Amino acid sequence: MHRIYSLLLMASAVWGADAIYINGNVITVDPSKPYAEAFAVTNGRFSAVGSTAEIRRLATPGTKIVDLKGMTVTPGFNDVHLHPTGVYEEDSPYYVPWLGPEKVHNMDELVAALKAKAAKMPPGQMVTGTRYQDTKLGRHPNRHDLDKASTEHPISISHSSGHITVVNTYVLQASGITKDTKDPPGGSFDRDPDGMPNGVIREAARRLLTRLNSGGESRVPWQAEVEGHLQCFRIYAERGITSAGIAGGSPQSFRLYEAVRDGGGPVRMGFMYSEAHFPALQAIGLKSGFGDERLRATSIKVFHGNSLSGRTCWLSEPYSDQPGYFGIPPARSQADLDKAFQSMHDAGFQIATHSNGDREIDMVLTAIERAQAKNPRPDARHRIEHASVMNESMLERAKKAGVILVFHSYMWEHGDKLASYGEKRLAMIHPYRTALDMGIHVAGHSDSTVSAADPLLRIQDMVTRKGENGVAYGANQRVSVEEAIKVWTLDGAYATFEEHDKGSIAPGKLADFAVLRKDPRKVPPDTIKDIVVDATYVGGKNVWQAPRNALAVGHHLVPGIDFGDGDEEDNLHHDDR
Repeated sequence: MHRIYSLLLMASAVWGADAIYINGNVITVDPSKPYAEAFAVTNGRFSAVGSTAEIRRLATPGTKIVDLKGMTVTPGFNDVHLHPTGVYEEDSPYYVPWLGPEKVHNMDELVAALKAKAAKMPPGQMVTGTRYQDTKLGRHPNRHDLDKASTEHPISISHSSGHITVVNTYVLQASGITKDTKDPPGGSFDRDPDGMPNGVIREAARRLLTRLNSGGESRVPWQAEVEGHLQCFRIYAERGITSAGIAGGSPQSFRLYEAVRDGGGPVRMGFMYSEAHFPALQAIGLKSGFGDERLRATSIKVFHGNSLSGRTCWLSEPYSDQPGYFGIPPARSQADLDKAFQSMHDAGFQIATHSNGDREIDMVLTAIERAQAKNPRPDARHRIEHASVMNESMLERAKKAGVILVFHSYMWEHGDKLASYGEKRLAMIHPYRTALDMGIHVAGHSDSTVSAADPLLRIQDMVTRKGENGVAYGANQRVSVEEAIKVWTLDGAYATFEEHDKGSIAPGKLADFAVLRKDPRKVPPDTIKDIVVDATYVGGKNVWQAPRNALAVGHHLVPGIDFGDGDEEDNLHHDDR
């Protein structure tokens, strides 16, 4: 990095910068120079940071000069764990009905949305829907509700947590599931009074569902799938996201993201291979870090645990509103988990483990500790994704083991689901304040579409801990705006061993940054989410530009909404001299 810094400074001094950005309010997230007015970009990297007067001296007749007009600049936001999905118009055959509260307000509307989709499809073809919220609907839908939409189509919809599936009677019958079907390890069926599964299927029990392709279930054609994902990443760029961590995939889906990259994808991508593909990766000797600046393999994604918002994660004390219910234990034993972790650790991979409940996390920490004891790997940076319910003892273990905790910040969407965890436990759910005070490395994520891939909303969430209902959940874990920005920039880069290459506005680093029309530190905390992202730059290239009269865009990634191409550039003043 020092060599790159020196070369960039030499290039700026001799030939001038490619572009300079002046008269700004720059939050650099660089401890050696936390604030600045201006910066220069050369060959896609920051080449100088300082006052407007200092940076102006680097301009030559060929330098583009951008007047920021006092707007705030931060490093590009890094959502280290999300799940991209193809975005299509509602009249597209590939559109999946969005059942979240932005679109569906009651059970009748949910049934109507699925019925409308089924009417466009031949009998026997699968109808799917996504991201319903039981707390907003008043309860989970069940097979009886879905049967009202159609009995001639298999119907399967997913809960906002992604850990609960609801199917109609057609799917249960096709899968051979009856009242005699027992709950499998790691999963469960909700049941009618007579013992028959009512269609609400939790965690590992979903594996008993038959994949219904025989009815003509359509697969999105390759080019349409690429275009749908390109639109998804354009929406990320509109939110100021410059790096996105794809949380689990196969070699085939890696090829999809290669096509997205090569098709002009505006956001850098870090790719986690799902654990099932570890043997194949090991066989070819692939390790964390494979790839380039636009798309690289970062880690192995492991599941060991269940859902916080879906109320299935495994806890050491029962849910406060369900005496005797501790959640659903993971199917994997400690011995099996230890063996799997040792293999991945020995192969040189970073392990990123989905885990929410404290009993699940305890097992993950134990497996990491044992792997390191047998084969010490300095700075392995294994991660726990979500890491929702913890205590100070577990945090101390995480710190000692060098584990990165990738906490949620989704009180806005899901705070109302957490009352069942009790006030004492809620005070240590997603414990940002405690972890930062202890010096633990953390990172931020949306887990989109579990919550919106909207960093400003997520930052507001960390600062206020308030739900959309205005209620604060675990207010003792609030952090400052600047701490939250760092979590979503430099700390995100640290989570993938890239802190020397991005995450702050400093000479030598990739010129990834977001221009905001207001300073998040100077607006009422409850309005941070409403700040307009005026522009997003990746490698010094403008990948999103808001129209001049743009208001804050909505905070939910709703498939089917087209937010434009992001090719206007009319808000900043450019002087190409």
